Amino acid sequence: MNLNELAESAKSQLSQVTGLKPVTVTGTTKDEQGWHVSLDMLEMSRIPPAADVLGSYDVLLDDNGHIVQFERKRTRLRGETVEEKGRD
Repeated sequence: MNLNELAESAKSQLSQVTGLKPVTVTGTTKDEQGWHVSLDMLEMSRIPPAADVLGSYDVLLDDNGHIVQFERKRTRLRGETVEEKGRD
């Protein structure tokens, strides 16, 4: 599987498991455990959209693109600035 297929697989499967709508993939890495895909899911839609609540999830996929585990790391408002690690 290429990265695009892995990302789409993670979004689709996590959506099926949680019932949430995928927003965007924010990162991918591979290690001895498998593929780690980070993505944001829409947890609550609000007006205005900047007030939407997004959940940041880490998903672990095996080499065939199947979910092995997932974890919600945090929630935030769509309009909230996200601080990047290691940046000054």
